[in-house]
Order: sequence, then C-alpha cells, then structure tokens
Amino acid sequence: MSKSVGAQIDKPSPPTAVRGVLLVAAAAVLWGTVGVASKFLYGTADVSPVFVGFMRLALAAPPLFALSLFRVGRRTFAFAGLELGAILLVGATMALYQLFYFTAVEATGVAIATLVTICTAPLIVALLAGAILGEHLAPLVIGALLMGVIGTAMLVGVPSDAGAERDAIIAGSTWALGSAFSYAAFTMLSRILAPRHHPFSLIAIGFGVGALLLLPFAASRVPETMPIQSLCLLLYIGLVPTAMAYMLFFSGMKHAGATVASIASLMEPLTATTLAWSLFDEYLGAVGLFGAALLIGAMALLARGSVMSRSGSDQRRK
Repeated sequence: MSKSVGAQIDKPSPPTAVRGVLLVAAAAVLWGTVGVASKFLYGTADVSPVFVGFMRLALAAPPLFALSLFRVGRRTFAFAGLELGAILLVGATMALYQLFYFTAVEATGVAIATLVTICTAPLIVALLAGAILGEHLAPLVIGALLMGVIGTAMLVGVPSDAGAERDAIIAGSTWALGSAFSYAAFTMLSRILAPRHHPFSLIAIGFGVGALLLLPFAASRVPETMPIQSLCLLLYIGLVPTAMAYMLFFSGMKHAGATVASIASLMEPLTATTLAWSLFDEYLGAVGLFGAALLIGAMALLARGSVMSRSGSDQRRK
C-alpha cells in the first residue's frame, strides 16, 4: 500500500535528494513485509482477514492522527460538502483493500497476492484516469497495460509449485484484483482531495473511517485466544509497515520529489516476493517468474511515462 496520496512536495535540493530516496526505499521495504507478517500471523492464531485488516487500520490511525494534528492542526478535519463524501469513500476503499488483500494472502500466499495487488493497481489507475479524468493514455502507458494483463494472466496460470492449488491461486488472484481495484479507487479519490489537504490528513482520516467500517465485522471474529507472538505480529503490521512506513514515505517525498515514487513501486513487490520465496518456499516456476517480471516491468514503464509526462508539463510551463 503506497505511492498514491498526493502531497504538497517541495522541489528537492541535491544534498537532500539522497536522503529522500533512502526514506522512500525504506518505506517500500517495510510495505513489502505486510503480507509476510500476516502469513506468519495466520500460522500462529485463528484470525480472519477482516480482523487483521481492522487491527492494521485501528493501530495505525492514532499515530497518524497525532502527526497530522501536529503538522496542520484542526485543518486535519477540514472536510465539508462533497469533500466529506469523498473522504468517507477513501475510508471505504481502505477497508475493502485490507479485506481483499489479507484474504488473498490467506488463499494463495504472499507472492501472488502482493504481485497482483501492487503491480496491477497503478495500471487500473491509468485506465480510470483515462476514462474518468480524460487523461491521455500515452504509448508507454498502453504498453505497460498490455504487459500487466499478460503478466497477470501468466501469474494466475502458474503451476501448483507456487505453493497453492490451482483453484486457490485463481481465488486468491481474484481477491488480489479486488484489492487492486480498491486501492486504485483510493488513489483516484486522493488525487481529487490532494490539492486542498495534507497527505497525513487523508491517510489518518481514511484509516480511521476504514477501521470504523470494519469494526462491526471484526468484532464478531475476535479470536478466543491470542498468543503473545500473534499480538506482536499485529502490533508490527499496524505500527511499523503502516504508520511508520507512511511517515518515512512522505518525509522522503518532501526531500526527493515525486519521481522517486517509482522506487517504492518496484521495491515493495520485490521485497514481498523475495521474502515469500525464502521464508515460505513460494516458488512461482518459470512461467510465473516471467509473469512477475512483466508486471514489475509494467510498473517501471508506467513510472517512466509518469515522470516524462511531468517533465513535459514543466517544460511547457517554462
């Protein structure tokens, strides 16, 4: 979960750019551990995806609210009219993202769930931006979309050595696509709200609303017993690769600029896939690996197209 919330980001100076890149890279690596931690959690306690999703948002929201109040004060809550409806939808998309993603991890493992979710989300955003906002689909974007479709199809069709049966892979990939669509909707709504609101406000309120929406469903699925290891994993998921990672990400974006978002885009699925491979023996096989490479390549192509588009806009303004 990353890269989407627009920010009021200053143009970086060369001495601080490296620091920004390192902060964004650290955030991306942390995001890449969410699926791995949740799979360990499923092995230590009888928890449901909706409970994990609720706890992630509920634990991350308070420190993000505190930081937003410190940064922008009461403007954290400055939503009215249509904007109020939009921020409530941001929370709804966050709730759906958690539910779909953690269900995908439970069904098919970390590698496929993360690759399909993280790598297809920006492609869906590009399609939605063209259809809803009228943004022109450049040749690079069209190429990225084609690569993404082919890569996803190859991942879904990987053999059973991926660590899951074929039906589970298809089911998990479907859940992952649901999380990708949810995150894409979150991104589009954030783009609309970003010019008037600080990114910490959007994240804090989005997480808070999402947690409240999941609360009725999570309350009926609280496990009877929770080992200390499971509690530690829940705390880790909510505080480290969520609250802390977003703090690192936005701090990095302030120093390095928007172009380094491509680093986060690539390192998150790479981290998750590498950890899943080494810790859980989630081997994708030759076809699956090629599909994963196509998906990550599609993200890189899309990021390059985005950077070129911004550069062209800057040149025209000059």
